[in-house]
Amino acid sequence: MLEHGGRLRAAARRHGIALADWLDLSTGVAPHGWALPAIPATAWSRLPEPDDGLDDAARDYYGAPALLPVAGSQAAIQALPRLRGPSRVGILSPAYAEHAAAWRREGHQLLALEAEQVDERLAQLDVLLLINPNNPSGQRFASEQLLAWHARLAARGGWLLVDEAFIDCTPQHSLAAYSDLPGLIVLRSFGKFFGLAGIRLGFVLAEPALLKRLDELLGPWTVNGPARAVATALLRDRQGQRAQRERLLADGRRLGELLGAHGLPPSGGCALFQCCVYPRAQQLHAFLAAHGILTRLFDSPPSLRFGLPADEPGWTRLEQALGRFMEHPI
Repeated sequence: MLEHGGRLRAAARRHGIALADWLDLSTGVAPHGWALPAIPATAWSRLPEPDDGLDDAARDYYGAPALLPVAGSQAAIQALPRLRGPSRVGILSPAYAEHAAAWRREGHQLLALEAEQVDERLAQLDVLLLINPNNPSGQRFASEQLLAWHARLAARGGWLLVDEAFIDCTPQHSLAAYSDLPGLIVLRSFGKFFGLAGIRLGFVLAEPALLKRLDELLGPWTVNGPARAVATALLRDRQGQRAQRERLLADGRRLGELLGAHGLPPSGGCALFQCCVYPRAQQLHAFLAAHGILTRLFDSPPSLRFGLPADEPGWTRLEQALGRFMEHPI
């Protein structure tokens, strides 16, 4: 199993700090949401039905012609490599490690690329996989560039696979509206923007023929009834979405400014996280953890990813800890 953010219990044991005393900034999940709807009793007592309104609500929210709900985008990440024969897969690096692991597990040939190399190397690829904005670097890609790469791949039966897990606050940059084009696959995460990572829900946006193959591979009832009921209501709540988007955008700017004021100008980021390339990232990560603040450490390049504090005490705690480290770095 690959390492991920959010393993708070392990950090609590390792550092001897009670679970309730941590400030967890290790994930890119919104630290706040809004009132959840009541779950009807039938969502618990009956098997999920595909015509319950979830698909319609999601298509409206994402602006996608066709989609498939899945048990978190992780389910699609692991299944999609099984829908192609042996392929040459370019993955922009650094990136969410589960993507590369899934394609490697199915025997595909992987090629790690930097964004500047894509144009030159695209003719060698059957699949180009990237995250927009990227996790963890926060690098962004223009829709026009992505569609141009897609056209070159699709002309010879290739795929462009774009993971848009962190794009909800800037939906104008999404490829969702184009996702019915052959060879274009877009992944969307529900839990990050809505602050409900535990619901384990995501969506695959693609042409109907590919969605049918993926649906058959995953099997029936991949998304449970209560999750479907909650998600349908929140996907229809335009007022709540606007408020969430405004708050997250403001918090993302605030986090970038706070880090910059303490000598850690973000090298990239989005509304849900900021990434700082920093030579002493490992020391800062350890210092913050010793003070009950969990961040996400990356080795190459040495960097830290900071998620959003949930409340004012959290913001104050982060600011004070960064100030102490910069005054007396270990």
